Amino acid sequence: MTAALSQTAIWPAVPEVWLALSACVILLVDVYGGNKRRGVTATVTMLALLLGVVLTSRYGMAMQRQLLFNGLYVADALGTFLKLTAFVAMATTVFYSQEYLEQRDMMGGEYYVLCLTGLLGVFVLISANSLLTAYLGIELLSLSLYALVAFDRDSGIAAEAAIKYFVLGAIASGTLLYGMSMLYGITGSLDLNVLARLVAHAPDGGVIIGVAFVVAAIAFKFGAVPFHMWVPDVYQGAPTSVGLYIATVSGLGSFALVMRLVAQGMTGVPEIWAQMLVAVAVLSLLLGNVAAIAQSNLKRMLAYSAIANAGFILLGFATGQSSGYQAALNFTVAYVLTTMAVFGLILILARRGSEHDEIADFKGLSTRDPLLALLMLVLMFSTAGVPPFIGFWAKLWIIQALLTSGHSWLAVFAMLISVVGAFYYLRVVWYMYFEPADGRAPGVRRPRMRLILLLNTLAVIGLGLLPNALLDICGRLIP
Repeated sequence: MTAALSQTAIWPAVPEVWLALSACVILLVDVYGGNKRRGVTATVTMLALLLGVVLTSRYGMAMQRQLLFNGLYVADALGTFLKLTAFVAMATTVFYSQEYLEQRDMMGGEYYVLCLTGLLGVFVLISANSLLTAYLGIELLSLSLYALVAFDRDSGIAAEAAIKYFVLGAIASGTLLYGMSMLYGITGSLDLNVLARLVAHAPDGGVIIGVAFVVAAIAFKFGAVPFHMWVPDVYQGAPTSVGLYIATVSGLGSFALVMRLVAQGMTGVPEIWAQMLVAVAVLSLLLGNVAAIAQSNLKRMLAYSAIANAGFILLGFATGQSSGYQAALNFTVAYVLTTMAVFGLILILARRGSEHDEIADFKGLSTRDPLLALLMLVLMFSTAGVPPFIGFWAKLWIIQALLTSGHSWLAVFAMLISVVGAFYYLRVVWYMYFEPADGRAPGVRRPRMRLILLLNTLAVIGLGLLPNALLDICGRLIP
């Protein structure tokens, strides 16, 4: 009896259990108390996330790798780190979003419930050890995102973006299922560990087809070329707070998907999927950086920037080596940290009736609000890869991993295309410091949001000044 209980212990899965319970409780809190006291649902959500961090730290930090639920679920140090990072990203998103949602009368508790269910999908992806679990995590996250994109029911642009996202997402889900069914038919197993062993001895033709369909679906979730069509429309059409959620929390789920499904589940045939990832990454870097130059809307520019950054992450995986995976994890965390601050700054400047998401809206910001202009300068320099900020080191370690693995031409290409990408980031700085304000209103105070934004930006600077700290953590998580 004791052995049975030990084998079925669910303590490592406490984060997922807690999130599911929290979503149910918060929905009830909003129904019975949300209308009586404004902000109570957001406060309860923040408390739930804080307690989730405590539970995850308590039951995950010192834990060895374990398989639960008949091998469907894996608990390891990498999963714990990604879950803690996702909790922080989610809490920051909720904090940045409160005033924005209140101004637009979108304070419904279903927003926070959808965010939590999406986060639950990310957690399921992070701990997936089976094709079945991975698919469940993807669908749980995707369905939540479709609803969040259309959350502003009075916005036709948001509804259009949600429909496009839903239709393309359904096609991607079908593609993924087809690829998974091919791999299952060839190997006879859904378990990623077994799949990694058997796929190396399977017929080449069937494996190539199955892997190609899986990689195509993963590229869609990453927003990588040529499956990127949804990204600009969703970033621009969705409420800014939802764009922040997609760029950060959902981005961590995309990293977990490619890490579990490709780097671990298909480790037996790296020569097949690595070539596919190289093609997708190169196209993403090229189109993302070039198309971003022509954008006048900042959120749309950030969308193409996200496509280019997805290319950098996939380049790390394309090496097929641990050093590349470590660099990809480091880049993902750096990107999430910086993107949170960029979207947070846009949310601070947004007013009722104005999203403040046009690049021209930042004209003369250095005279209207010097602090926010300085923080935006740091963030744009970091995303452009200017030293000594964290974005520079994140790109450098991807390039070093490419050189180490013998992909010299990819390293040269990544460096050259980064120079092209720096143009559109520095253009925002030009508007802030070298263009007149033209009578634009001064920045809004919002001291609490400014404090969090300042801490967020200081983290970008601090990790840039101490670059080995994050890389060492990534090295321990991915041996």
